[in-house]
Amino acid sequence: MRVVLAEDLYLLRDGLTHLLTAHGCEVVAAVETGPELAEAIEEHSPDLAIVDVRLPPTFTDEGLQTALEMRRKRPGLPVLVLSQHVEQLYARELLADGAGAIGYLLKDRVMNAAQFVDALRRVADGGTVMDPDVIAKLLAGSANKQPLGALTPREREVLELMAEGCSNAAIGQRLFIGEGAVGKHTAGIFAKLGLPVSDDTNRRVLAVIAYLNNAQP
Repeated sequence: MRVVLAEDLYLLRDGLTHLLTAHGCEVVAAVETGPELAEAIEEHSPDLAIVDVRLPPTFTDEGLQTALEMRRKRPGLPVLVLSQHVEQLYARELLADGAGAIGYLLKDRVMNAAQFVDALRRVADGGTVMDPDVIAKLLAGSANKQPLGALTPREREVLELMAEGCSNAAIGQRLFIGEGAVGKHTAGIFAKLGLPVSDDTNRRVLAVIAYLNNAQP
């Protein structure tokens, strides 16, 4: 897997480069600013971009905005965004195009190498991965909002794990239920969120978008 990495802190950038290399990834560029990130993606056409939200020169959301702009130019470009804190707006912006291949993790998650590498591979394969802490905050703020309020407690658990990027099989293992039962719960979620069957859209991604949009304060 060919990776472009954007992180302004040298020690973290160097550490991530070594971690990725140790797990069989090729870091084709490791940069520290938004403009350098855009140039690296244009030049290398990576399989995945790992991007810190806050990059020079603005140190606001330069990394996020650069990643979003590059996805507009290169639809479906897999992007895994790293953030210091939970920002619901960032998560919503990332998922807005409904195309998948998106991840949003807190930097603390990088401390667990196995989880981090698993997340980036899922994103590179077109999946959607949201940090469990992000999901927990969204759940806390959305308990009484529609249409999420119509979901049963079990359906909310399934949607939470869906937002983390889990497959039906993985959800079943986490909740100790059969894969068939997970399928029934996901069907219930799609129905209650008004997501009809379609060959042109990823309903799992759309369900997560609905989840995030209904969690707005």
